[in-house]
Amino acid sequence: MPQAQPLSVPADGLTTRQRRNRSLLMVHTGDGKGKSTAAFGLALRAWNQGWSVGVFQFVKSAKWRIGEQSALEALDAVHAGQGAGGPIEWHKMGSGWSWSRKSGTEIDHAVEAAEGWAEIKRRLAASTHRLYVLDEFTYPMAWGWVDVEDVVATLRARPEGQHVVVTGRNADPRLLDAADLVTEMRKVKHPMDTGQKGQRGIEW
Repeated sequence: MPQAQPLSVPADGLTTRQRRNRSLLMVHTGDGKGKSTAAFGLALRAWNQGWSVGVFQFVKSAKWRIGEQSALEALDAVHAGQGAGGPIEWHKMGSGWSWSRKSGTEIDHAVEAAEGWAEIKRRLAASTHRLYVLDEFTYPMAWGWVDVEDVVATLRARPEGQHVVVTGRNADPRLLDAADLVTEMRKVKHPMDTGQKGQRGIEW
């Protein structure tokens, strides 16, 4: 299969190798299905390369264990037991460093989202992971729970060697402007349009 070639080569003073290995900020947005699925596919590739992966879910229910979580945690166990791949951490609302399993007010959720973002900032500063999956992170920004300007400034200034992928609908234009790669999932057809609910193995 032929290798993809860039359309242009910028006069940035970097070698081909340096430019090729530059860390990326990626955004998966749009109203179509597949944003998180694609991001978890990146996590699988990162694990295979031996990278440290951090997954941070901001919206899904604390009690809802999706298939990707079980699979990635199993791969983390493979790494711990056999040395294959890389370490994987999975944090979501309802578990991890700060989030509560209890239902709460919008103020509670806003505080928890802000605490989660603060922890991610600490990890970025410490270069804890090679890949960060910030799943459904566009929503706390859209709801005003997390400051968009702070997110953009932090991601722009993060230490080199850390890739970040953000998923969710209605990504803020400032985040899109800062990103190196933006993919918009556009819905053409969906089973829910004809009354079919989500199903095992497809949605979770």
